[in-house]
Amino acid sequence: MARRTLETLSFDNTYARLPESFYAKLNPTPFSSAPYLISFNRAAAELIDLDPAEAARPEFAGLFGGSLLVPGMEPLAMLYSGHQFGTYVPQLGDGRAILLGEVWNDRGEKWDLQLKGAGMTPFSRDGDGRAVLRSTIREYLCSEAMHGLGIPTTRALCIVGSDHQVYREQVETGAVVLRMAPTHVRFGSFEVFYYRKQHEQLKILADYVIAQHYPHLVDVSDKYARFFTEVVERTAKLIAQWQAVGWAHGVMNTDNMSILGITLDYGPFGFIDDYDPGFICNHSDHNGRYAFNQQPYIGLWNLSCLAQALLPLAEKDSLKAALDSYTPLCERRYMELMQAKAGLSQEQEDDAALIQDLLGLMQQSHADYTNCFRALGAFSSAADSLNEPLRDFFLDRAAFNAWAQRYAERLRKEQSHDGERRARMDRINPKYVLRNYLAQTAIEKAQQKDYSEVDRLLALLQDPYSDQPSMEAYAAAPPNWGKHLSVSCSS
Repeated sequence: MARRTLETLSFDNTYARLPESFYAKLNPTPFSSAPYLISFNRAAAELIDLDPAEAARPEFAGLFGGSLLVPGMEPLAMLYSGHQFGTYVPQLGDGRAILLGEVWNDRGEKWDLQLKGAGMTPFSRDGDGRAVLRSTIREYLCSEAMHGLGIPTTRALCIVGSDHQVYREQVETGAVVLRMAPTHVRFGSFEVFYYRKQHEQLKILADYVIAQHYPHLVDVSDKYARFFTEVVERTAKLIAQWQAVGWAHGVMNTDNMSILGITLDYGPFGFIDDYDPGFICNHSDHNGRYAFNQQPYIGLWNLSCLAQALLPLAEKDSLKAALDSYTPLCERRYMELMQAKAGLSQEQEDDAALIQDLLGLMQQSHADYTNCFRALGAFSSAADSLNEPLRDFFLDRAAFNAWAQRYAERLRKEQSHDGERRARMDRINPKYVLRNYLAQTAIEKAQQKDYSEVDRLLALLQDPYSDQPSMEAYAAAPPNWGKHLSVSCSS
């Protein structure tokens, strides 16, 4: 692999070649004080063949802090609209994000480089276009944590900070996160042209996305319906993965839904600590629209909005058939993941009841979701085993004992070997996730200009399934102060 410098990154700008109605071209707004590098992600740098040594150059913080450009960049803010908390908002767009351009790597992959927090754009509405250090750390760490868990997601190259003052609930310092994805086109990118009755632009966008990201459909006669069918499938499988790992997005508006079925826009997210299917991670979500257990339904609702936007291009019956496939796909993938989390390698009729009963016991006992499933890997199917470490998660010991007996019989039925099963389960049940209290600890240190915890968490979360003996404390359930942290859309 050729190692590239900042100046020799291989830029292309296919989105900038679309009609001007798709975006606003503008440069990032530099901070009022000198930018400086807070954290650099070598794994993301490899995706664009960037030499890690480049991060030590002062130009690196300038470039990814919004004060420098290199040849080939054509910065722009993308136009889109969307349904926010169920209500259509006619124009949104990148209010604090600027697409610098697209970089090709030597493997023929193309990555958008987008600065989030790079200043005002024509779509900022009443905002200042800035992000604060707190929110950039959360997005940077969670996107990499999700990648470590094997969940499709945007990636993050770096955080660049400054002493520039930003006003939120209080005065904070501004920062930018450089996020990467094959594209940042979202459901709302289609909705804006549908509701404006700009069907030619709608077709141009659909043709562009298909050519760039679904090229096998370019010459298919019913390509728009087939394209939508694949978006449905990707979205269903993505949300099944969120549910299995116990992660809540917090603000599943249609403008936060990727056309590639990857996790997009990290605001008030949260991993479940004490298992609660009704978990609401966004304190602005007063009605629980985006509660954890509502996510599969909201995925379908959002896809129906996208289907509506594609009506000028595809047959209604074809779009409806694709929508009808969503729930079975999502439920099937979720059950496959939960069977794997429970170490079941053969499908049996009573698997769903066995898993649901375990989740019910976990809910009654406020058991830690991540730790309980990790402990389940060490379950002994021997008839005389009490399975005490796992049993200690449950308040109703008799109910747990009854469940454990059923589970042991189920394992023996498929002739499961405890050691081999545990190895399998440890590859799907993470030991480490980005709990809100861990992110908050890193944020508070960073606000004192100690960035060591950001880098420590980044390294930890890139390998969440392995036992890391020196990091044992990071697998602990949150302390009391960490259980009720409030996060909002500004987080």
